[in-house]
Amino acid sequence: MSHIVVGFDGSTAAAAAVRWAARQAALRNTGLTVVHCSMWPAFTHDLGPVPGIADSGLRHAAEAVAAEGAAVARDESPGVAVSTVVKYGWSAGLLREASDGAALLVVGSRGIGGFMGLLIGSVSLELAATADCPVAVIRQEARTAGPVVVGVDAGHAGTAQADAWQWEDAVRQAGILATLTEAPLRIVSVQSRHSGRHGPAAAGPQRPEEVLDDVERTARRWFPALEVRSQMLTGNSAAGTLLEASRDAAAIVVGTHGRGVVKGSIGSTAHAVLHHASCPVLVVRPVTAQASPG
Repeated sequence: MSHIVVGFDGSTAAAAAVRWAARQAALRNTGLTVVHCSMWPAFTHDLGPVPGIADSGLRHAAEAVAAEGAAVARDESPGVAVSTVVKYGWSAGLLREASDGAALLVVGSRGIGGFMGLLIGSVSLELAATADCPVAVIRQEARTAGPVVVGVDAGHAGTAQADAWQWEDAVRQAGILATLTEAPLRIVSVQSRHSGRHGPAAAGPQRPEEVLDDVERTARRWFPALEVRSQMLTGNSAAGTLLEASRDAAAIVVGTHGRGVVKGSIGSTAHAVLHHASCPVLVVRPVTAQASPG
């Protein structure tokens, strides 16, 4: 099975991400790669040791941070095969490259890159919008119990095949998380209180309720051992209503249509959920417009 990649910069937030990633690696019976990205070459080319001082120099410091991340992972899940990678440059691009072919990329909620990392909205948001695999953004005190909640835009999903693939990818990843942790799967769709794209006229050939029923039946077929239920909720804000419905969740899974005005944007709902969720958030982009969900 494909490995998991986690970014680590030595911070408390990054350590929480490593622990979550290590637990996932153990549950999936796969390897874990801890990646540390250093920006120091942007300021100096002198990365070597200081003459006469053992274990000195910026390169050694970067390798020590990566080793610390690996130790956190091994302490959390002793049976997992853990490797480390040190890269130099901008964290988002390097982590995206490091996660090529991975099953999952995991980052902390406060960004990656030490003092160069910004709040969520920079590195974590860029990775959620551009990585080729699902991206999990982990809060420092992540809950380990509770349902896995997946948001589905039932008002859109019946309008185009690409949208159907989008929810299939998100529901499949949510089902995997729920199965691994033996948690119930909760499928949530939100309709706007006002007429608009979530109203019946925007639902295309199917009403939103019919689409949501299809999603639930599909999830039950894919994961017959799971406890699955769906909810159609009404609210002024899709993100706010989804977050309110996820107060007891162990994780929230959101898909993205991947066609925002800004290239690589993830959409307003996923953006707001990433900013305000109190549990891990898994962002799932469509694999390809031609790929089969099987």
